[in-house]
Amino acid sequence: MVTYLEADSAPMRNTGQIRLYGEEGFEGMRRASNLTARCLDELADRVAPGVTTNEIDRFVFEFGMDNGAIPATLNYRGYTKSTCTSINHVVCHGIPDDKPLRDGDIVNIDVTYILDGWHGDSSRMYPVGTIKRAAERLLEVTHECLMRGIAAVKPGARTGAIGAAIQAYAEGERCSVVRDFCGHGVGQLFHDAPNILHYGSVNEGVEMRPGMIFTIEPMINLGRPHVKVLSDGWTAVTRDRSLSAQYEHSIGVTETGCEIFTLSPTGLDRPGLPA
Repeated sequence: MVTYLEADSAPMRNTGQIRLYGEEGFEGMRRASNLTARCLDELADRVAPGVTTNEIDRFVFEFGMDNGAIPATLNYRGYTKSTCTSINHVVCHGIPDDKPLRDGDIVNIDVTYILDGWHGDSSRMYPVGTIKRAAERLLEVTHECLMRGIAAVKPGARTGAIGAAIQAYAEGERCSVVRDFCGHGVGQLFHDAPNILHYGSVNEGVEMRPGMIFTIEPMINLGRPHVKVLSDGWTAVTRDRSLSAQYEHSIGVTETGCEIFTLSPTGLDRPGLPA
């Protein structure tokens, strides 16, 4: 049985209970998420052929430090980097290294900053140089999946409505939805209840209530949905080596719908794509 509790009275660990945040929590998420969005904006001019993902990781770390924030991934369960950089057929959790980006690549950059105890979690896709139309279309479809999932958020609906909206659109565009990873509660914890599936039925999942805060982060493949995790224990790739893309926002459920905390302040939520 799902239980909900006021965030102020909740222990600082994932108990499976769903936290309901008040205005103070929403304001904390706005500040942390704005910093994350600003960092992702800054990366739009830095992602280019010849740039290494380690250079990107270094910028994310320094940007956070300059603004009083800590990257949540740094030393999280043994992860040693400040961001995840997932290129082409890497679905998620790609580890930055010294290999240069190449013209035609697509890369997801996932940033979470902890600011004053709040986690702003977001990711965007970036085209590297000139990309093929198939890759551009995948980015367009994936971002639309994210926004359709967000549009399904409202009090009284079930979280399955989010996944149903994403799955219907993705499969209608002849793409597939990755099942192995999901969105999650976020706020004072990096990963909290509930899990947010990106597929399913409108009648599945938990009831959404005002004050819930979670991420929606669909991973969409051009090929089949199956993935495998490499021997490093983090990097997930498509089994058929088809391209994969992901966009992510942190959102809060309101009385009438939801608030997107991680929107770009400069309109760069889809860098490199037509507005």
